Amino acid sequence: MKSINQPITLLNNWELSIKREDLLMPEISGNKFRKLKYQLQQIKGSEIKTIITFGGAFSNHIAAVATAGKKYNLKTIGIIRGEELRSKISGNPTLSYAEKQGMQLEFISREAYRMKENEEFISQLKETYGQFHLIPEGGTNDLAIKGCAEILTLEDTAFDYICVAVGTGGTMAGIVSTLASNQFALGFSALKGTFQKKFVAQQTTQENFEITDSYNFGGYAKIDSDLVRFINTFKAQHGVLLDPVYTGKMMYGIYDLIEKQYFKKNSRILAVHTGGLQGIAGMNLMLQRKNLPLIDV
Repeated sequence: MKSINQPITLLNNWELSIKREDLLMPEISGNKFRKLKYQLQQIKGSEIKTIITFGGAFSNHIAAVATAGKKYNLKTIGIIRGEELRSKISGNPTLSYAEKQGMQLEFISREAYRMKENEEFISQLKETYGQFHLIPEGGTNDLAIKGCAEILTLEDTAFDYICVAVGTGGTMAGIVSTLASNQFALGFSALKGTFQKKFVAQQTTQENFEITDSYNFGGYAKIDSDLVRFINTFKAQHGVLLDPVYTGKMMYGIYDLIEKQYFKKNSRILAVHTGGLQGIAGMNLMLQRKNLPLIDV
């Protein structure tokens, strides 16, 4: 399955295109499709048909795993961060969607959630739910990186810069591993900090990449009116909807860096659209409560 490269515009001395990974598969789009591809192949060939994974209130990963579970007749259990969300499923588009796909939602405290990689915690899950396949939060592991290494194609070697939003770092690790020697990858962290750089460096011998958190807008899932206006304007001009947690921040950053002449003149920039559009409905509910502008869908 292959995504398309959509030219966006020629900005002074820079050419910008967007790789439409969001169009790969309607239900499991973008990097979630890439991350789950080989994991699902392995799970479908196993006698164990239960998946346990982790996520927050508006997690793209939770929605993707729930969809995959229904599609391939697998039992899915989502361990959700925040006990208070148990009574708010009906008002949460992501969680209500996951539940409708057949995912069993289990809510735990934020303190307990921080133990999700602890062996004792995993053992307790096995005592409760029996044998299962564990997919980490965000879906990042070796098989996920293998899937994300298929994002760039031979035709993409024509681009000088590859830009991608960064959460756990798995998608960027896959992309960096396949960069040509003449290319440079720039990651836009959706969270405060660039701790993902260490993880990416551990997955590849390539050094032609960098991660910035200058466009995280205050942290994960934090946005403001300025970002909403940018997303709406971008859609109106180019017909491409960006998500507010990842790709919206990335594209905002790209435009700002072009204005600041960060990229070499006459260079070609490819921005990877990693999907995540399902989270817009939940984000709009939050914006509405704060009397802020809404994202046009």
